[in-house]
Amino acid sequence: MPAYRRILLKLSGEALAGEAGFGIDPSTLERIAREVKAVHDLGVELAIVIGGGNIFRGMAGAAAGMDRASADYMGMLATVMNSLAIQDAIEHLGVETRVISAITMRQIAEPYIRRRAVRHLELGRVIIFGAGTGNPYFTTDTAAALRANEMNCEVILKATKVDGVYTADPNRDPDAVLIPELSHLEALSRQLKVMDATALSLCMDTKLPIVVFNLGSEGNIVRVVQGEHVGTRVLSQPGDTDG
Repeated sequence: MPAYRRILLKLSGEALAGEAGFGIDPSTLERIAREVKAVHDLGVELAIVIGGGNIFRGMAGAAAGMDRASADYMGMLATVMNSLAIQDAIEHLGVETRVISAITMRQIAEPYIRRRAVRHLELGRVIIFGAGTGNPYFTTDTAAALRANEMNCEVILKATKVDGVYTADPNRDPDAVLIPELSHLEALSRQLKVMDATALSLCMDTKLPIVVFNLGSEGNIVRVVQGEHVGTRVLSQPGDTDG
């Protein structure tokens, strides 16, 4: 029995790159699609927000001297490419999807209309939000927090390359400790790498829980959806079951 009725899955663009670190790895894409289908088969309504860092990252472009807004728009287009890739992989498994873009490109994606997006979820379609918020200077983390609230999702599942939120970067600090549960405010004040500050603040204001987990462990998405304590739970009050 799933613990959530409607969820938003936040994927980084790097998640699609696999071991290569850039581009789209077909086997990784297929594995993620299988996990999405497994969640869908439980009867859970599922929205996805995906980043574009495997193709182009706006911040990196700005750091190299590009105009920040132009670089961010390029990053948004990269997220649409990833959205189309994951749409294709999911539909190959027989699950109906819709790509919805915050930047209008009618030939390949629907424009974002909130009521239509909600109706897609109600009809059992997996929706994939591309192009972030459609605005420069906002990350896809913020897009995930915004869309999750607009869709009345019960939780954001943030897929990462590590097992959850640590006291420090576990790849650099061998003494880093996994934090099983914390509050939005604590994550903000300690500057822990959960989501960016704008996204975290929005989730704190709306008391929207976040679960940070390792995408590399197959089956983790289903485990989280079924209520298992996987990774780190970020709640309005630690100890709450519903945030």
